[in-house]
Amino acid sequence: MGTLNLNLRYSYADYLTWFDDIRRELFDGFVFKMAAPVVSHQTILMNISGIFWHYLLEKPCQVFVAPFDVRLPKNGERENDKIFTVVQPDICVICDLSKLDEKGCLGAPDFIVEILSPSNSKNDLKYKFEIYEKAGVREYWVVRPDEKSVEVFLLNENGKYMQQKTYVEDEFVSVAIFNGELEINLEKVFRKK
Repeated sequence: MGTLNLNLRYSYADYLTWFDDIRRELFDGFVFKMAAPVVSHQTILMNISGIFWHYLLEKPCQVFVAPFDVRLPKNGERENDKIFTVVQPDICVICDLSKLDEKGCLGAPDFIVEILSPSNSKNDLKYKFEIYEKAGVREYWVVRPDEKSVEVFLLNENGKYMQQKTYVEDEFVSVAIFNGELEINLEKVFRKK
C-alpha cells in the first residue's frame, strides 16, 4: 500500500482496504495514526476491562477493548463509503447488541474509556471528546495514568457532556450507565500487578 495523504478525506470503505500493521482512526474522514501503547497503559486497560468483563458476565451488555472499530455514522448512514468516523476506544461497553456486527460496532457505545498517553492526549481530550459527545456516548471516562485520576463525563438531556467529577487513586467511581450498581475501586485500576 502506498503512503496515505493525510490531507485527504477517507471513508470507512477506504479504511477497509489498508492492509498493514499501522493502527489508525478516522475523524470525519481524516486519518490519525496511533502509536503502540506503553506497559502502564495496557495494565490500566486490562485492570478496568477485567472489572467490566466480570461484572457483565450475566448481563446483556458487552465490553470490548482496542483494537475494536467503532463506526460513528452521521444521519443514520450505514454504507461503508458514507461513514467517515471510525475510532478505536481503549474500552467500550455496548448494551444495544444490535449495534454489533463482525466489523465491530455501528453506532455509539453506551460507555467509553480512553487512557491518556503523550501520543494521544490531544486526540482524546479534544477530538474524541467532541466526537463522543456528538455521537451520544452516554458516559465517557478519561484516565490519566501519571496523575492516577479519572475524569467522568456524563451526557445531559441537551446532548452535552457535563463533568461529574475527577476521581483520584484512593476513591471509588460509580458507573452511571449501571445506575451505581458497579463501583470501581481506583486502587485496583492503577495497581501494577
